[in-house]
Amino acid sequence: MNDQGKHLQHATRAKLRKFNTLRGEEVQPGDFWDLVIVTAVDESQRVAYELQIKDKIARKELPLGVEYKVFSDPPGAKIGNGGSTLYVLQRLDSIYGKALGKFRVILIHAGGFSQRLPNASALGKIFTALPLCEPLYQMLELKLAMYVDFPSQMRPGVLVTCADDIEMYSISEDESVRFDKPGFTALAHPSSLSIGTTHGVFVLGSDDKHARKEMEYVSCLQFLHKPSIAKMQDTGAVCKKRGDSISLTDDQFVYTDSTYYVCYTTALLLLSLLKDITPLRCEVDAYGDFLQALGPEATDAYTRDGANVHKREESLVAVRQKIFRRLSGTPLNVILLNNSKFCHVGSTAEFLFHLTQDPALRAELGLVASAFSARPGADGPPESAAAAAVSCVMHSTLEPSCSVARKTVLEYCRLEARVTVGTGSILSGCWVDQGLCVPAEVFMHSLCVTADPHQPAARPGFVTVCFGIHDDLKRSVPSPAHVEELTFLGLSLTKCLSHWGMGEEALKFSGDCSLWNVCLFPVCSDLQSSFSMTLDLLQAVLKGSTFSVPSTTQLVSMHQALQLKNLEEMLTFRKELYNDIKQKRSIQ
Repeated sequence: MNDQGKHLQHATRAKLRKFNTLRGEEVQPGDFWDLVIVTAVDESQRVAYELQIKDKIARKELPLGVEYKVFSDPPGAKIGNGGSTLYVLQRLDSIYGKALGKFRVILIHAGGFSQRLPNASALGKIFTALPLCEPLYQMLELKLAMYVDFPSQMRPGVLVTCADDIEMYSISEDESVRFDKPGFTALAHPSSLSIGTTHGVFVLGSDDKHARKEMEYVSCLQFLHKPSIAKMQDTGAVCKKRGDSISLTDDQFVYTDSTYYVCYTTALLLLSLLKDITPLRCEVDAYGDFLQALGPEATDAYTRDGANVHKREESLVAVRQKIFRRLSGTPLNVILLNNSKFCHVGSTAEFLFHLTQDPALRAELGLVASAFSARPGADGPPESAAAAAVSCVMHSTLEPSCSVARKTVLEYCRLEARVTVGTGSILSGCWVDQGLCVPAEVFMHSLCVTADPHQPAARPGFVTVCFGIHDDLKRSVPSPAHVEELTFLGLSLTKCLSHWGMGEEALKFSGDCSLWNVCLFPVCSDLQSSFSMTLDLLQAVLKGSTFSVPSTTQLVSMHQALQLKNLEEMLTFRKELYNDIKQKRSIQ
């Protein structure tokens, strides 16, 4: 590890230690956030989030004496994280009024169904487990830990961040990251030009392009959203590396975005903006649509550009133009964190890589191979942080005869005797019966569901969904007649049907024709049989054999499983695991 890596490791561990001293303790005013706000996509997700936060507070896993609130987006059209930001400000204003002008608020965007990381779909990506600390960290604790120094250096306002990324940084001991300027203040990280094409990029003045120390405060001329390399070069966003101040191998780099702060006065400006664009019927981006309006060289050209838009709505251009007119002239300050790291954890591939194949992150953040688990033989020194690849087991119990290959992640699982799990797989919430063999590069996730929504008091059912790690759950085809174009476990879905004794006419979808909506997964009476039956379906495809689900068995899609999810039962399973792990570790 070079000196910059050691500085990053030292700074990160210090933040974790500081946050750990606050967990379960009453915090004093000014020592922590006054309000911690988490956004949800709908009421169902809001209930799930509130239930988990309540449990965390009861277990003293979060600082106490803080208001934790979850706000769901209004029903109707998707409004994006920008729309969520505006509606949160409206809710806060209605609750606190002028008193909000004294609060330091962190706003964590955690809405959405996490189709690229489905193990976070039911209970939320902000509650994604991480192999770190005890009690076990989830993404919520890590976000709060990495920003633990911010509230004391921040004027009243709102810090806006997302739930699926990790930011680490180091600065000299006599400095601090201050949010004390009017307008917007954004954190900026040195990144390769290829990374810049998928993030926001800051265009700096010529005097600010050469890093001299770990942290610098500059003003920004313009913000680019997911620009091409040619556009970065044409606008002057590309910086040239000089000396060892930037820990990148490329001679050229750009500064990319992550988190930003809005002062209270500017928050009121955003609040007034909502009145201009209500009712909101399109997705607004809290980064692309807000930050592109800022800086002296900003133009309204982006308002008509639909290149980075998920869904083009007729009203989007008009809404963007109103945003631009309202925010134009607002300062965009940038804090260059020259020794920092930004990691996105929003897909199965990223989840696996950062937890099992990224030795630098493991060393800097202190990730371990076995975290809060009863895994006989793994309670000694963890697998080397410098190892090219490890397995990762979190909040799980494994019998001594189990074998888990490297590059694989297990979370909230119970594995009976002689279970083997192949390389590069993810198992989440599963109870795996003895002797079963899970293949390589598969995703398997068990959920508890209310099988009959008209009889919520009925006995719960259990569903295990499975996909290939590289399957695209979002991709859809025009109609069931094109189902052969969908690939499941790397094979045409049509070919898979032949292994399951099903014809295309028997295939049902719970929405558009995608893997997310295809009704393939059996509802069973218990977790073990749910996992076993889905594994039989999977093995039939991989081995070229046949397996048919009994005709009386209800089949659901991932989308339906989320609609029918039984949160209390899913959390009960985790609590039972928690108690078993505590008991087994006390005996060992």
